[in-house]
Amino acid sequence: QVQLVESGGRLVQAGGSLRLSCAASGRTFSSYTMGWFRRAPGKEREFVAAISWSGGSTYYADSVKGRFTISRDNAKNTVYLQMNSLKPDDTAVYYCAAKYTGDAYYPANYNHWGQGTQVTVSS
Repeated sequence: QVQLVESGGRLVQAGGSLRLSCAASGRTFSSYTMGWFRRAPGKEREFVAAISWSGGSTYYADSVKGRFTISRDNAKNTVYLQMNSLKPDDTAVYYCAAKYTGDAYYPANYNHWGQGTQVTVSS
């Protein structure tokens, strides 16, 4: 069982940067692929980024490629999302999730979810 707690969300101006963190409990953190998803008001939850258990493979949505970077520190049981060049369209609740198997892009494949952290980008 893994419990996930996100932090780092806040109000930021367009063009600014934020780093989100997701702290995981449990000794099996390093076994999971970790993902970040987001849900904007009135929209469905969408994939943002994912990272394999070793950190050797990363995956990004086209909308954030080149601006966002996902990373993990298995010694600290933490995954990060560095977000640069933020746009108002990035405004959403950001969720951290963990999975064992299945395609990294689909939320249905993730077994554990955090409660989310709000990111608001002002124009």
